[in-house]
Amino acid sequence: MRSILVLNPKGGCGKSTLATNIAGYFASEGRRVSLADCDPQQSSSDWLSMRPESAANIKRANVKAGKIDVPRRTEILVIDTPAALHGQKLANYARVSQTMVMPMMPSPLDIRAAERFIEELFSLRKLIDRKIKVATVANRVREDTIAAAKLENYLDKIKLPSGHKLPFITMLRATQNYIKAAERGLSIFEFAPAKTTYDREQWQPLLRWLSSVRSLPG
Repeated sequence: MRSILVLNPKGGCGKSTLATNIAGYFASEGRRVSLADCDPQQSSSDWLSMRPESAANIKRANVKAGKIDVPRRTEILVIDTPAALHGQKLANYARVSQTMVMPMMPSPLDIRAAERFIEELFSLRKLIDRKIKVATVANRVREDTIAAAKLENYLDKIKLPSGHKLPFITMLRATQNYIKAAERGLSIFEFAPAKTTYDREQWQPLLRWLSSVRSLPG
């Protein structure tokens, strides 16, 4: 089973938007997808509740006492996480995941918080019994702004504690398409292509990475 964790301990960075669109994409491609909503705000669960019957099926992976009950025959599990996740709880989620996608907002506060988080994640190696591949996505970016340029430059240079470069995958713009999709329980990949052409193009680097062996532990 493929397990994809969407995580950043800082709130408001678009974790649920990323998680639901990843789930919607793979479901629309015919994969058996389950979505685990570990966030008390339950945004991903609300999205699932609004999902129309005509859309590709995505199962709910129930979460009880921090443990995920994955539906049988699941091919891809997407995990949406809460803010302020640290220590043992962080390690528990990382332990059951192969890949972590970290959305980041274009602000100095978010950049500094991300640096501290990456250091913490790799300090927990002894609590995580298998490797996890990590990559960043710049989210809700207003294009052609100084903040966007600074974030892209930072993400392109950030290093892991091992000295290796942290993969920076893509930048996703701030657009009403994501709001409209969320209101209907859909992903942007389930709208008419002509309405979301540019957004789909921005997603392609992330989707290629998630579909490749580069996003899996060695």
